Amino acid sequence: MKYAFVLVGWLCLLASAMGQTITLVDHSTSQPINFATLSSEKPPAFEISNAKGQVDISAFVDSDKITISSFGYQTIETSYDKLIQQGATLHLELSKLNLNEVVISGNRWARDLDETPSKITTISPKSIEFQNPQTSADLLGISGKVYIQKSQQGGGSPMIRGFATNRLLYSVDGVRMNTAIFRGGNIQNVINLDPFTMEHTEVFFGPGSVIYGSDAIGGVMSFKTLTPKLSLDSQTLVSGNAVTRFSSANQEKTGHFDLNLGWKKWASVTSISYWDYDDLRQGKNGPDDYLKSVYVERVGNEDVVIQQEDPLLQIPSAYSQLNLMQKVRFKPSQKWDFQYGFHYSETSAYGRYDRHTRMRNGLPRYAEWDYGPQKWMMNSFQINHFAAYGFFDQMSVRLAQQRFEESRIDRSLNDPIRNTQEELVDAYSINVDFTKILDAKNTLVYGTEYVLNQVTSTGFTTDITDGNMEEGPARYPQSDWSSFGLYITEEHKFNEKINIQAGLRYNVFGLDAEFDTRFYDFPFTEANSTNSSVTGSVGAVWRPTETWVFSGNFGTAFRAPNVDDMGKVFDSEPGAVTIPNPDLEAEYAYNLDLGMAKRIGNFAKFDLTGYYTILNNALVRRDYTLNSQDSILYQGEMSQVQAMQNAAQARVYGLQAGLEIQFSKKLTFNSDINFQRGEEELDDGSTSPSRHAAPTFGISRLTYTHQKLQVQFYAQYQGERSFDELPEEERAKDEIYAKDANGNNYAPAWHTLNLKASYALFDFLQVNAGLENISDQRYRPYSSGISGAGRNWIISLKAKF
Repeated sequence: MKYAFVLVGWLCLLASAMGQTITLVDHSTSQPINFATLSSEKPPAFEISNAKGQVDISAFVDSDKITISSFGYQTIETSYDKLIQQGATLHLELSKLNLNEVVISGNRWARDLDETPSKITTISPKSIEFQNPQTSADLLGISGKVYIQKSQQGGGSPMIRGFATNRLLYSVDGVRMNTAIFRGGNIQNVINLDPFTMEHTEVFFGPGSVIYGSDAIGGVMSFKTLTPKLSLDSQTLVSGNAVTRFSSANQEKTGHFDLNLGWKKWASVTSISYWDYDDLRQGKNGPDDYLKSVYVERVGNEDVVIQQEDPLLQIPSAYSQLNLMQKVRFKPSQKWDFQYGFHYSETSAYGRYDRHTRMRNGLPRYAEWDYGPQKWMMNSFQINHFAAYGFFDQMSVRLAQQRFEESRIDRSLNDPIRNTQEELVDAYSINVDFTKILDAKNTLVYGTEYVLNQVTSTGFTTDITDGNMEEGPARYPQSDWSSFGLYITEEHKFNEKINIQAGLRYNVFGLDAEFDTRFYDFPFTEANSTNSSVTGSVGAVWRPTETWVFSGNFGTAFRAPNVDDMGKVFDSEPGAVTIPNPDLEAEYAYNLDLGMAKRIGNFAKFDLTGYYTILNNALVRRDYTLNSQDSILYQGEMSQVQAMQNAAQARVYGLQAGLEIQFSKKLTFNSDINFQRGEEELDDGSTSPSRHAAPTFGISRLTYTHQKLQVQFYAQYQGERSFDELPEEERAKDEIYAKDANGNNYAPAWHTLNLKASYALFDFLQVNAGLENISDQRYRPYSSGISGAGRNWIISLKAKF
């Protein structure tokens, strides 16, 4: 009898353990759903399904509201008890008309989108898999809400709501990626991220400084890479993907492999990706101004200008890239979760194409203008702790060390002297975030952040005829940039229909720099500054019915001057040189958002957001003097002296609209369109259009899905930006823009028509194919220095195991 009681006890324990795991499957195909999210506010918990569709729900015990969400499926809200009663398998129905997806970027904790006053959009792994973006910049572009500028094929500089570069913030696994040398000009650091490893990607629109600190003025791009998945049964969980892809427009050859190994308490995920791109071919039908008929090649001891056999090829634009990732996870109990991540990315050297199109006296201005290998490495360690202590219910600690390496190499035509500048940034950060549920109506989120950037910059010249090297001017001073911040936010739920959020942040930032005056006679040798800022936000969400959501949010943001603002020496444009200015202060943004979303039955969904942003004390490049001289000799050319200054106010306003129509479970239509206008003050008090306010742009898609087949026809488009609408600083850039009927530079309107399809040949093998830019348009995105791809065939195979 004693043994019978023991056996019954073990069976009860086993049944309880099995009851803690559910499997999410597609209702139609019964295929497991990977990357589905489960979240609850009380207790605070967040889980993601593994490759078998399995989720451990033991962290959700006693939860009255668990939100289960996956892209393309109906969102489910249920309780822990109901999940247990429903059994081990949960079937999700197809639907794209959700108003309450789960988002994280708004306050670092998972929550329902329909309870968030700020506009946030998600880019799902399924969308990435189907669209096959070549880089993470292209990944952001498939959202239809982020505009991507490129100066070369190895690039991609996002523009969001009239802001770009160092007025936007990148976050990778919760770690700030922005460094002290993120510049006001276009940057391409986002390409260091691997689109194959993205588990969750979100774009937070508008000021995000309360949570993220400096730079989060126009928005935050939050990238979450693959989380090692644990085994939820007695067997080792082995899963992964192998991908190969070819694209015709740049002869792309890509390979990717990732492997997840999971046990009860330990898990590991390993990823490797390699891309090789040839020179990019542009389309046949479009402005001849985008054609370049010659390129420069070094033959023997002289530069030879060579006539291109194929003027559609954009030479030089070829490059290659390698990405590695290794993550390890240890979860000893439901209360503790430890994760270590290693990321490494390295590109080959690649030509900055827009500089290679500059002409002087009828000949190319440069024989060389290349970016050296761009390298990024990150080591991160994250601790998540769940416990109902007095001060918090959940704690997250993130420690990170990053290293960034980049360089610039240029040489004028027929000049034997090559100029090289190299930059190295070591970035250290610690984030500690807490959440505390005060009662049924109030939730508190608070935390602290410390960031230190150490900048090393060197310069040298090389005589390519004899290899003799000499020290030359560096781009930046040797510098330390630091930031310390404290923040707190609270959400109060008045009832099931109305909730408000408010937040406040105090930030101290400082910069110490030492200048080398051997090459430029600066009137200073060092600069030291310490300053502080206070930012805040308040927003509300009103849900009068299950089909309506209204939101409003007022927020402020700041950007602390960094090393690039204060200490850089570079040629901003022909005949101008930018020099250091140590007397800079932070710029501040004030933003108002108003949004609404409406679901019309199970047929359609419409959303509209309007915003208005004022940027005060804006850092802009203006004419300056050095030792009372307004011009100096720079790289053999007399150049106007300029410097960054707090000298302007900028204003940006716009609308973002989205429409989704579900004609049936097989046929859907969705469209996103973005309208924005911006202006900034000039020296004389007049105004000029803002450089980073993109023309009207958007994407419209018609998608057919049937069992293992998905087919999508879509159009991507941009409106015209006339000469009068171009920013003052852009109007003279002949190498970027086309000519209008009056011979003035302008950005023509353009569109591309595209067709893509995917089919699961077997449960483990999927083929993707596409034809982009069907009509072979020759187009160039606004402010870009390189044209988009012409007609482009894509074929990809993906094996899952």
